[in-house]
Amino acid sequence: MYREYMRCPFCAADDDRVVDSRLAEDGVAIRRRRECSACNQRYTTFERIEEISLFVVKRSGDREPFDRIKILEGVRAACKNRPVDEEVLENLVISIEESMRLHNRDVTSEEVGLATLESLRSVDDVAYVRFASVYKGFEGTEDFAREIGNLVKTTAPKHRG
Repeated sequence: MYREYMRCPFCAADDDRVVDSRLAEDGVAIRRRRECSACNQRYTTFERIEEISLFVVKRSGDREPFDRIKILEGVRAACKNRPVDEEVLENLVISIEESMRLHNRDVTSEEVGLATLESLRSVDDVAYVRFASVYKGFEGTEDFAREIGNLVKTTAPKHRG
């Protein structure tokens, strides 16, 4: 049986043993505590799944790697001066990326934009309308009025009389 060893960061020897293994980063990685057989120093390594690259197909047909920073900057701009925590925005972007990865294929910029809109709808109405105005290319007040009307229709409870 062939076995690969980690190279010791202290003496560069390639003979070690794993002393302890634990889940790390909420189960996304395995933390291994190792001990070098040559110098007896201990060091830590992390083992992670190599993620498959996610690509976005733009309206122009260009294909580019998914960039969560672009989405985060967009939702930050939409939420500027709104009572929305940074952690909420970061979790929103992680959720969008995870939902896009479930497609098991390249996703379109339209799919990413719509997922972002839907996520913002539940976070902040004003941020939703701001993002929609840029994403949908609003040209006048009637576009804002229509979007706000749609937002109110889908979120307001029905009155029984």
